[in-house]
Amino acid sequence: MADKILILGLSKSGIAAAKLAKKRGYSVFITEGKAPKEEFLTQIKELKSEGIHIETEGHTNEFIQNSKLAVTSPGIPPKSEIFAKLKEKNIPIISEIEFAYLNTKIPFIVITGTNGKTTTTALVSHILSKNYSAPVCGNIGVPPSILVDENHDFLVCEVSSFQAEMTDKFRAKIACWTNFTPDHIDWHGGLDNYFKAKAKLFTGSQAPDFAILNAKDEKLAEFAKECKNVVMFDDDKDCYIKNNAIYYKEEEIIKLSECPLLGHHNYQNIMCGIAIAKLVGMKNSDIRSQIMTFKAPEHRLERVREMNGITFYNDSKATNPEASIVAINSFNNVDVALILGGRDKNTDLTEMCKSINKHIHTVLLIGEATQRFEENLIKNGFSNIIKEGSMEEAIDKAISLNPDVVLLSPACASFDMFKSYEHRGEVFKEYVLSK
Repeated sequence: MADKILILGLSKSGIAAAKLAKKRGYSVFITEGKAPKEEFLTQIKELKSEGIHIETEGHTNEFIQNSKLAVTSPGIPPKSEIFAKLKEKNIPIISEIEFAYLNTKIPFIVITGTNGKTTTTALVSHILSKNYSAPVCGNIGVPPSILVDENHDFLVCEVSSFQAEMTDKFRAKIACWTNFTPDHIDWHGGLDNYFKAKAKLFTGSQAPDFAILNAKDEKLAEFAKECKNVVMFDDDKDCYIKNNAIYYKEEEIIKLSECPLLGHHNYQNIMCGIAIAKLVGMKNSDIRSQIMTFKAPEHRLERVREMNGITFYNDSKATNPEASIVAINSFNNVDVALILGGRDKNTDLTEMCKSINKHIHTVLLIGEATQRFEENLIKNGFSNIIKEGSMEEAIDKAISLNPDVVLLSPACASFDMFKSYEHRGEVFKEYVLSK
C-alpha cells in the first residue's frame, strides 16, 4: 500500500507538492482550513479526478492519521492548530521547498534575506541564463515542485524565513543572505528565532558548498565566522566597489554607470549575482553583458520613463517606511518629488523623515496616512509638502514642479485606494505613460 502524504494548504505550493507526491506514488491528501478560493475550484476537480483526496474548512482526524509526512505551505504559522495536531501524532512537517529538494538531483542556488531577495533571485537567473538553464522558483512565485523533473542546470530559489524554518535536510549548492533586519517577529516568536530560521540554511548538515554574505551587515559579518567557504560582498577582498565599478577578487566586472539598477542596495544585489556567477564558472564579459540587459522586477524602484527631463520611478512595493528609505537614499544631488501615503501601518517615521530631509525636495501626500505623515514631516523639520486627493492629481502636480525625478515610494499599504501594491503601481505607470 502506498505511503500516505498530507499536504497542508490548498495553495500554489500545496497543489504543486500534491501533484509531485502523486507522481512519486504517494497516496495524497490535501487539508485546507478555509473555504477554497474561487481560483482553485477547477483545479480541485482536476486533482480529485487524479485520485487526490481534498478536504476544506477544517482538518479532520481521518485526513491526518497514518500520514508518513506533512508538507506545509509557507502561509501556515507554526502556532496553528494543525501543527499542534501533527506534532501530537509525531508526523514530521517539511516545507514544499524541502519536498522538492528531496525529489530531484538538480542543485539549488538559494537567495534569502529581509530585503532584496526577489530582485536578486531574478537577476541571478538572468545572469546564469547566458550559459545555463536556471529558472527562478520558491517565494518568487513558481513552486520548485513544478520544475524538479525538468532538464535544468540549477534552480534559483528565493527562500523566505517561513520556508527555511520548515527544512531539515535541504542543502543548497550556493546560498546567499542579502541582509538581516527585524521582520516577521510575531510569526517566528522573536527576533532570535527569525535569525535562526534563516541561519539553518548556512550551517551544520545543511551548510551549502558556498555561503555568500553581506559584509556591511554587522549581524551577518559576525555570523560568517560560523560558516564555511564564505564569499563576502561589499567588502575589500571578495566582491566590492572601487573606482565607480564593481570588482570580484581584483577583476573589474562592470562600471556602476553601466548597471541598470539604481542605489547602493541594488549594487549589493548585483554583487550577489556576480559572486554566484563566478562560483559557477562564468566569464566576466558574459556576466557584464547579462547585468546590462537586466530589467528590475515590477514595482521595485522600476524606471518607467523619461519625459521632458523628468524620470519617473515606480516603487509601489515599498509598503513600509524601511523600504521607502532604501529608495529615497538612492537619489543624491537631484530634485526629487516623492509621492507618499496610503493606508498607514502606524510604524515610526523618524528615520524616513531624516532621509526625506536629506534627499527629497518635495513630498506629495495621498491617502489615509496624509495627516500623520504631514505632522511627522513638519515635526522633523520638513515643510515642502503638498496634499492631493488622488494618484493622478499627485502625478500632475509633481510634473508641474518640473523636478529631475518623480518617485512613487508610498511607505504604506495600498488598500485605502487600490486593490494591492501591484494595482497601485499599475495605475501610476499607466497614467505616467499616457502623458
